[in-house]
Amino acid sequence: MKDITRRKFCAAALAGGVAAGAGKAFGAALPATFSEAAQPQQEATRQPGPTTGKRPTIISAHNGLRHLDAGMAVLRSTGDTMDAVLAVVTPVEDDPNDNSVGYGGLPNEDGVVQLDACVMHGPTRRCGAVGAIERIKNPAKVARVIMERTNHTFIVGRGATQFAIDQGFEPMNLLTDKSRLAWLAWKASSSKDWRPGLDAPDFNKQLAELLDTPERQAWAPWIKQVVAHPPTGTINCLAVNDKGEMSGVTTTSGLAWKISGRVGDSCIIGAGLFLDQDVGGAGSTGRGEEDIKIAGGHTVVEMMRKGMSPSDACLEALHRVVHNYDFDKSRLKMFDLQFYALNKDGAYGAASLWSSSGNGQPLTYAVHDGTEAKSVPFTPLFQGTGGDY
Repeated sequence: MKDITRRKFCAAALAGGVAAGAGKAFGAALPATFSEAAQPQQEATRQPGPTTGKRPTIISAHNGLRHLDAGMAVLRSTGDTMDAVLAVVTPVEDDPNDNSVGYGGLPNEDGVVQLDACVMHGPTRRCGAVGAIERIKNPAKVARVIMERTNHTFIVGRGATQFAIDQGFEPMNLLTDKSRLAWLAWKASSSKDWRPGLDAPDFNKQLAELLDTPERQAWAPWIKQVVAHPPTGTINCLAVNDKGEMSGVTTTSGLAWKISGRVGDSCIIGAGLFLDQDVGGAGSTGRGEEDIKIAGGHTVVEMMRKGMSPSDACLEALHRVVHNYDFDKSRLKMFDLQFYALNKDGAYGAASLWSSSGNGQPLTYAVHDGTEAKSVPFTPLFQGTGGDY
């Protein structure tokens, strides 16, 4: 048996050597990355991502912009980087007007808000995650408690909710009036049993009857948009302090109208978030199913480990998504995906599959490099707008 194993090993080594030699003989080294192997056509014009940075720095999805000052204040006071990223995302989770995370997040198909989140702490190399948790508005904080007070990494569903309550988190109804009405409008559009019958005087009055006050009427354009195009909003945040210590968090209410129990990439270590204290961190927003397929957060960090700039590492991850669809833009136009990256030296970057949002405005993310909080445009892979299917 040992002789057979040895022969197989030698044969495999010889085959590998022949293949490598053939590559050199024909003047073409094997591609190191997907982007070298196959470049999609009609990519957006872009500049190379920055390769140098400074510390402390903190970056996040665009909905964290107005809270970056609070995160930077923690970094400047020599606070823990985990405290810094939570200082950014917690107010977003608390905000009833942000319908992509926490309180006021858009619910699943049953009208229940289920939240996902994960955290990674670079100095201790620990992590925690929570999936499909209900009635707890700050899943990122619950993920931190899982990391710090248990020997588990990931708790989901009813167990996650009960764990949070046992740890002192206050349960509450996460469905705001605005989110509830949007869900009712979606139900009416998707099920004949949730709209007026054929005998109704005006079959199309459902939404008007729901929006029976001036304040509610102002929500009509937004409700029509989220019913037609279910959003996947999320917030990712990454921070590095002046000592080079890092932390990251991703938190979300997930895809609107999702199947009950569905989790996306936001609570999956290695997909929606990954961080290696020796290299840097990465996270994502957008269509989580596509990120999961390529372990996007881990992919971005590994590309930075190979020497790529943060922006180019994010683009490499997007190339892998595109490769899964054989560069078929008719299908790629159906969704969008963004990656964020920050290395241990404070260099940052982010890339998006498409260049603009539904209203035609360039997609941006938020950065505080110690000077001020500012919006920065993504480096896009393609020009145009992607939707949600």
